[in-house]
Amino acid sequence: MFEGCYTAIVTPFRADGSVDFAKFEELIDWQARSGVDGIVPVGTTGESPTVDFDEHREVVRLAIHASRGRMKVIAGTGANSTAEAILLTRSALEAGADGTLQVTPYYNKPNAEGLYRHFSAVADLGLPVVLYNVPGRTGREIPLETVARLAEHPHVVAIKEAAGSVDRASAILDRSPNLTVLSGDDSLTLPMMAVGAKGVISVASNVAPDLVSMLVHAALAGRWEEARSLHARLYPLFRDLFIDTNPVPVKAAMAMQGRILETYRLPLCAMPDDLKAKLRKTLTQVGLL
Repeated sequence: MFEGCYTAIVTPFRADGSVDFAKFEELIDWQARSGVDGIVPVGTTGESPTVDFDEHREVVRLAIHASRGRMKVIAGTGANSTAEAILLTRSALEAGADGTLQVTPYYNKPNAEGLYRHFSAVADLGLPVVLYNVPGRTGREIPLETVARLAEHPHVVAIKEAAGSVDRASAILDRSPNLTVLSGDDSLTLPMMAVGAKGVISVASNVAPDLVSMLVHAALAGRWEEARSLHARLYPLFRDLFIDTNPVPVKAAMAMQGRILETYRLPLCAMPDDLKAKLRKTLTQVGLL
């Protein structure tokens, strides 16, 4: 159901910190014209921790409207409260989303049974679920046994793997071959696809949607030399978009490109000038400035 390049799209803010919906629509149009297969609004890169409920629902609604069927929309509607995740997911379902990205509940760190019940309750709504395993953010990994149990649910269709492990991707596919694995780390997209992943939910495609899409589509088509060449070209970007907390570097990069204002909501803030200079050098090297 979900394969290819999906952009974990940023949420642009105006200088006063409000959501810039007009700019957001421009970004979506650019993504569609650049060949991505879908967008993922209000995920980590979309600063989900600092948008309020009304903004969250409006960003998802606009993402669906602006995409106009040109690409899929997987709405970031996860939460560490199951009731909140259900509320946001139901709203996305009613708005016409193609799927939902469900992050592991963070901070409260539920046990394996709690994780299973949480994700199952969301999946019971009927919107296709992409599990999101990112222990570096949440403090809790989804155990392989729990992934396998969840894969038996008819509405759990994929997992975004951001644990930094190609071996774990192989282990998931070994246990649950019908579950789609999507890389959650740009730098591991090609290695994960080499062992059977079907694409990426990408930060870098905010900056280079055409090139990241080309990499993924080359790998899906078995054109491995082309994919390796694109990976080598893009690797410095993959690396340096994480020299500070995501999404600070990617927003800085997009501001350098003139696509958005470099505005964050606290506790996120701009990175130091030396890191900005390093990022600018990388963007120039890759041919994006």
